[in-house]
Amino acid sequence: MNGSSSFDCNMILYGPPGTGKTYHTVLYAVAICDGKTLEEVKAMPYGEVLKRFQELKSPDVGRIAFTTFHQSYGYEEFIEGIRPRVEEEDSKRLTYQIVPGLFKKFCDEARNRAVTVKSALSKIKENPTVWCVLLDGTGHSELKSHCFDHGEIRIGWRDWGERITEDTERLNDITRAILINFQENMEQGDIVLIEKNNTSIDAIGIIDGEYLYDKEGYENYPRTRKVRWVAKDIDENIVSLNGGKRLGRMSVYPLPSWRIDLAGILSLIQKYDKSSHFTIQEEEYPCVFIMDEINRGNISRIFGELITLIEKSKRKKAEEEMAVTLPYSGDTFSVPQNVYLLGTMNTADRSIALMDTALRRRFSFIEMMPDMEVLKGIAIQEGDKILDVPKMLQVINERISYLFDREHMIGHAFFVPLRNEPSVEKLSEIFQKQIVPLLMEYFYEDYEKIQLVLGDNQKSQDAYKFILDTKINVKKIFNGHPQMDLPERAYQIQADAFLRLDSYKEIGEGL
Repeated sequence: MNGSSSFDCNMILYGPPGTGKTYHTVLYAVAICDGKTLEEVKAMPYGEVLKRFQELKSPDVGRIAFTTFHQSYGYEEFIEGIRPRVEEEDSKRLTYQIVPGLFKKFCDEARNRAVTVKSALSKIKENPTVWCVLLDGTGHSELKSHCFDHGEIRIGWRDWGERITEDTERLNDITRAILINFQENMEQGDIVLIEKNNTSIDAIGIIDGEYLYDKEGYENYPRTRKVRWVAKDIDENIVSLNGGKRLGRMSVYPLPSWRIDLAGILSLIQKYDKSSHFTIQEEEYPCVFIMDEINRGNISRIFGELITLIEKSKRKKAEEEMAVTLPYSGDTFSVPQNVYLLGTMNTADRSIALMDTALRRRFSFIEMMPDMEVLKGIAIQEGDKILDVPKMLQVINERISYLFDREHMIGHAFFVPLRNEPSVEKLSEIFQKQIVPLLMEYFYEDYEKIQLVLGDNQKSQDAYKFILDTKINVKKIFNGHPQMDLPERAYQIQADAFLRLDSYKEIGEGL
């Protein structure tokens, strides 16, 4: 089966460090989003795949999101939480607002279908922004009647001049956002809803002109835009189309694209404007949410009640569809069918056997182990001496697997830089900065075992040993005979050994 349908909706790539798990998330994400098989994407130059990944991840497209779990990561960052906010710069008054977390916002955006609008009569943009506007407050007003009669919308702030910028003084952040939205961000073809109260609208219009500053115009409302009214003096409850949220009290603000039901708004326009004949195309695009280092987070704390909703059978439009009421916002939330969850898990940090059972049964696991084929052909040569790098790594991993377990083997990715720089100096850098510290972590500085892994126990010369051991005369250090087991050997790392090719060749026989 080709395309995204060949992938499970919840997957975790797991394996030892350096096996290319994060690297492969790029391949998987592009394959899912573009409806290709993994083999097709692997056949492409990685530079092209990475470029496509960045395009899909960009804010303009937003079909891929990436986050890294950690011990402090929680429900508030993932689903929703309450955040403090300075309401006004002058008074520094502190308020609190409910903010959607990364995953909730991603799901809400993924749920929105791509809507294509074609109608010469309506002049609506293909992907319009929906704006909510207050005309001198809610309910009836003289300004509202004037705007309905003259095909326009108007706002005030007469004393601040024609153009508002980020440098305009005596404006707080909220007022500045209102004025810049009206002046710069509204575009012809956008949809405007006039607020009647916090649940209903009493007019629908389409922006039909550029921003104008009409100082001699209607009373104290000089800032204006032309509007073609589709409906006036109506009473339409908008809460369900606004993702279950009530309307705010700002004079001008966009309804979030990840929350507003654009197809529903267009249907509302068709209800009042019989001359509008839209072609509305709806298509759910596959979207990928990547959770790197998923096992480092507290899954129960991060997912909360959503752990059930990610199951394929419990998702939106599934036979056993389930939704929950979120505790802070009160929003009804479910996970869309077109959202794919892709996690990575380093087994050196935590074994699959120790993972939360609820997580394990809801994800399919794809093992990523050291792949010697990736290193095929990489060798380091000095005179007539040749080091076979993949064979050396294979010997090291066999020993780690025996002394520890296969989940703590060393991945091939550590040695990939040797492809462009096959030198002892580069290999020395890899071993000193990455491999030996990793082994020290694995074996809790049990240098005898590290020696066994690196073959230092059987090297022909001490000069080739990475970990040099020397015998300790305990009686010379301690008076008498201490009644305890004391180490009889001291260990030290030999920096010079890392620059000798024979040090690596003698890790295993026949290299």
